[in-house]
Amino acid sequence: MKKIIYNILCIVALQVCLVSCSEDNEQLGAPPVAADATFTYAPSAANKNIINFTSTTEAFLKTWDFGNGVKASGDNVTGTYPVKGSYVVKMTAYTSGGSIVSSQTIEIEQTDPTLLDIPVYNLLTGGNSKPEGKTWVVDATVKGHFGLGPDTSNGPDWYQAGPNEKDGSGLYNDKYTFKINAFSYVFDTEGDVFINNKQAANFPGSYPNAGDDTAPFTAPTDLTWNISGDNNQILTISNGGFIGYYTGVSTYEILKLEENEMYLRYLDAANAGFAWYLHLIPEGFTHTPPPAPEYKIADIYENFDGSSNVTFIDNSNGSIVTYDNPATLPINTSLKVGKYTKANGAGGEYANVQIKPGYKMDLHNRNVFKMKVFIPGFNDYTTDNGSESWQSYHTLQKQISVKLQNGDLGANGYTTQYEVIQKNLDTDKWIELTFDFSAVADREDLDKIVIQFGGEAIFTDGIFYLDDFELLP
Repeated sequence: MKKIIYNILCIVALQVCLVSCSEDNEQLGAPPVAADATFTYAPSAANKNIINFTSTTEAFLKTWDFGNGVKASGDNVTGTYPVKGSYVVKMTAYTSGGSIVSSQTIEIEQTDPTLLDIPVYNLLTGGNSKPEGKTWVVDATVKGHFGLGPDTSNGPDWYQAGPNEKDGSGLYNDKYTFKINAFSYVFDTEGDVFINNKQAANFPGSYPNAGDDTAPFTAPTDLTWNISGDNNQILTISNGGFIGYYTGVSTYEILKLEENEMYLRYLDAANAGFAWYLHLIPEGFTHTPPPAPEYKIADIYENFDGSSNVTFIDNSNGSIVTYDNPATLPINTSLKVGKYTKANGAGGEYANVQIKPGYKMDLHNRNVFKMKVFIPGFNDYTTDNGSESWQSYHTLQKQISVKLQNGDLGANGYTTQYEVIQKNLDTDKWIELTFDFSAVADREDLDKIVIQFGGEAIFTDGIFYLDDFELLP
């Protein structure tokens, strides 16, 4: 009996489903016909190159493709055609039964230069006053002129080329000329181009070079350009033409376009998830060199008694504060000194304090630093963390180093630093140390002083005292 009832319920449910589906299909309406997509057009009274389009059908939505890279929607829309030629205009009408497309070809008899006076066109081509066009080249001398990142962001997060890094690849000798007349694009390759190696099959004679491939290539002579979009402007090159490093695409998002800079973002046909970046400048443009860094030497001193011309900057779990002298012994009877604390934890093994004078230091005649230090004996009693012996810790905790770095290199400043180390120092008394940098007296790029107590890569806490730090006369 239960089985019979179950079967009856299944049959009823199926019938309800069939009725529901039938009702839904009836609600779709009849498929659209050609009459639903009819439209008319006429030139505006003000200018024959500005065309007004009208559709009076019952379709609830109409979208337009003007055939010039511009799109619109509505019953009454306007298309602007600055350049002489034939344009196929398509309108898509949407009804309750679906959509249908119709098209008509319009003829523009004369080019109207006044309609080409558009800021983005002028920046790209030089405008009507420059019929020969504007030629762009890759900004090879600047870091980041070419880069790679994920297609989910707007920056070369993965890779940025250094100045002239791709020299000889075929990238830097290319020239890209954009003309306002007929939207002409002239691509002068000087015989070769730089391509993604996954595009090699499309370029006979290509060969590995500069991390990818260089290929012989002469561009077609009938290339054109087009810019579409408002907030998100897209530059498109016709007939397979391209700009810069070739990844299989001919469309470029304009991230920035100014008189002397164009910054493009584009995707990769063979590598999903990739976005490439390219900086270009007008041919012949040279960057204004940055002002030369101030290069000098001046007194540098800190005695923690109120006489100082520098500021200590804490770094990587290293910190320094003014503190009562723990041992007013003859070598240092000052009431106040600096107390340096090295805290363990993430980054603590590289703890230090820094001084940034604000100028590149001239070390030719003054290049020796002096300081007084007091290392408490209890710093020796450290424990082994498994990676170093207790004896290694014991030795390194009685060590102080001074490093001079180039602050322009940021976190990479250590790669060109010069370091002077004082090791195996006495504990529980004030001692006076000197740090001689005469070996780098000719360096002109050093503008950061790093003081490291206890050594580098030590995973323990520590307390040290510092006083009378100065650059000797």
